[in-house]
Amino acid sequence: MYDRKFDLEKKKIIKKNSSSKRFLKITKEFNVEASLNKYTYTFNWLGVPIIQYPQDIILMQEVINDVKPDLIIETGIARAGSLIFYSSILSLIHKKHKVIGVDIDIRKHARKVLKKHKFAKNIITFQGPSNDEKILNKIKKISKNYNKVLVCLDSDHTHDHVLKELENYSNFVSKNSYLVVFDTTQGTFKNSTINKISKIYKYKPWGKASNPLTAVYQFLKKNKNFKVNNNFFNKSLVSNCYSGFLKRIK
Repeated sequence: MYDRKFDLEKKKIIKKNSSSKRFLKITKEFNVEASLNKYTYTFNWLGVPIIQYPQDIILMQEVINDVKPDLIIETGIARAGSLIFYSSILSLIHKKHKVIGVDIDIRKHARKVLKKHKFAKNIITFQGPSNDEKILNKIKKISKNYNKVLVCLDSDHTHDHVLKELENYSNFVSKNSYLVVFDTTQGTFKNSTINKISKIYKYKPWGKASNPLTAVYQFLKKNKNFKVNNNFFNKSLVSNCYSGFLKRIK
């Protein structure tokens, strides 16, 4: 139940923490070290590797609970943990729901999960480039059957690719729902650190001028239907989604 007094206390704590130079320095240092040391690779959701910060898992749960989407679209499947996470949370909210995953290469370990896991039955996957017109048309057709759509982008992290995803997938997002862009936080790091991360994770070359955060900033210059909601990042500070929670406001 809503507790106004406690809610006000939380807001004060968030405001204090997110404006503390010391706290911000510590959390940024953690975000850097976590990225350089594959920290997110160590966590599972219902037995499946999810490759996300525990903090971002909780934040996404809050977003989903607030929005209550009946369709979630994710680009970038990896080991399918996020798809299982979204499906399991949606099962607590809706009887009818779907999760769509898109990846240029859906690997054997992910296919095994998507074939056998308890929460895989409501998941649809497409293999191919996330910006492929045929895949986008298929998603468009499916999305028409759902009332509220939330989108998460977590595939190729280069500027041009993410910007194109933002332009394409923003069309699916419902008003008052979110377009969540992962790995934007790395865009706040030094260029030398970003280059190291690019090599560690075997990303296509990206850097200070080409990353998810630069794509978000360029997208928002032209698209006024979305606005960054900093409340989620500010409460966590340890997150891969700095300026990454884009709310559709119109």
